[in-house]
Amino acid sequence: MGAKYISRRDALKASAALGGLALSGGVLIPREAAASLACQGSCYPPADEAERQRYSYFQEHLTPLEYYTTDATGFRSARYPPLDPDEMRITFMGSMIPPVRRAQQMMSVFVEVGWDEEHFRARDSFVFDCGSGVCANYGAMDVGFGRMDKVFVSHLHGDHMSDLTHIYCFGPSADRVTPLYVFGHGPSGIRSPRPPRRYYDDGTNAFCRNLREAMRWHTESFSFQNTSYERYPSPETIRDQWGLPVVPRQVSDDPWGDGYAMVPIELDWRTEGGVAYDNIHTGVRITHFPVIHARQGSVGYKVEWNGLTMIYTSDTKPEKVSVRQAINGGNGVDVLIHEMVVPPDVWAMQAQHLRVPPPSDSAVVQRLTMVQNSSHTPQGAFGYLLSRIEPKPRLTVATHFPTSDDTVHCAMNSLAQYLDPAWLGEIGDRVTWSFDRMVLRLHVGSGVVEQRRGEVLDFGASPIVRLDSDLLATPKYATADGEGDPLAQIDPAESYQPGADTYCDTGY
Repeated sequence: MGAKYISRRDALKASAALGGLALSGGVLIPREAAASLACQGSCYPPADEAERQRYSYFQEHLTPLEYYTTDATGFRSARYPPLDPDEMRITFMGSMIPPVRRAQQMMSVFVEVGWDEEHFRARDSFVFDCGSGVCANYGAMDVGFGRMDKVFVSHLHGDHMSDLTHIYCFGPSADRVTPLYVFGHGPSGIRSPRPPRRYYDDGTNAFCRNLREAMRWHTESFSFQNTSYERYPSPETIRDQWGLPVVPRQVSDDPWGDGYAMVPIELDWRTEGGVAYDNIHTGVRITHFPVIHARQGSVGYKVEWNGLTMIYTSDTKPEKVSVRQAINGGNGVDVLIHEMVVPPDVWAMQAQHLRVPPPSDSAVVQRLTMVQNSSHTPQGAFGYLLSRIEPKPRLTVATHFPTSDDTVHCAMNSLAQYLDPAWLGEIGDRVTWSFDRMVLRLHVGSGVVEQRRGEVLDFGASPIVRLDSDLLATPKYATADGEGDPLAQIDPAESYQPGADTYCDTGY
């Protein structure tokens, strides 16, 4: 798919050639106006209205990476493709900004490194954000809850953390019978503008504490199952092995090590380059840095492993810290994942189901302009930021974006105003857009970022549960002989029982 754009330089050349006039969309415009082409829309309506309902690059240009296997009889089942020992794999489980759309769930990026053949899982794995709907993609991509035990939340907006409820509640019913660690920012430090002008307790500790209690009915109702192992390393041991900035502590009265123990790791969001995680066994180091988004506290993350480097800024206005982090002391990074939003008038066009953008002075455009100004990086600003980064990332991924042919082509036009088109090339050469089930594969020392498309079974079953059953502890609600008691919390007096005159106890 070729990039469809005219650069600022080409527009000015055309202006000079026409003796003070430049050509734009078949219309001659004054030379002085040509210099501001970068600030003009002119992307809509697309020549082909079908561009709004497809993303051709993902479907036609990315080689499939199959997440299932087919046996000799034709039976298909989910199967996670193992990583190579020297591989970092980055998978977009969600990639969208609100409002919701069927093609893309909200934000979540799954990062894994290395491979542990004995336990059939990556040596280390991390969830960066977990917005609404993403657990469907994790399941389809054959990623079980046991591999989702470390969640790094960039900020506490619902489109970045709402599926944490699902991960937390159902993890111990599957193969995460260890604590759920939630990394995130501390309190904003902003006073309420209303009396009594108190400081809100709006950090990760408070969020986890309240979420854990809100889920009490759920967690108790499932606690006739095994939810922990007999032995689990002490908080001090976990801190030392994982290089945590604090001693981890659960937020409620759950036993340490239990699958329903929620453990917040609160980070000082003011610190640029603060260490969130530094595992002495796997070699993964994750640092955090402040970004500017909606309210004080939002953070981005940098992942480093065996010379490979990935940055995930999550949501942010155009700002300098992310640029410094991407320059990385002159070493650059392999993958920069940075948010990008469409211009406010395009956003309004989509929200109102219009064919062309509404006027810039319309109420909905003005409202979305305020949202952009408080929180986001529009596509032109994204191009400017990338122009400030040297050396350039091997691959830059725009995310949190309503990805389709029309929006991506329009965004490429904007990028070309700030970046050399010869360097920019076509979609995917230097810059690409995230889409659900997009997979990036990096290998130590290769210098290549391979882009793939995750092929899954839409009707496939949940990932296989892998537990060390001999090491499981007695359930919270158990019989006298230590077996789980599913009737401990209910009164079965009015329930029908299986029998010759009712129904079969086999389930059939």
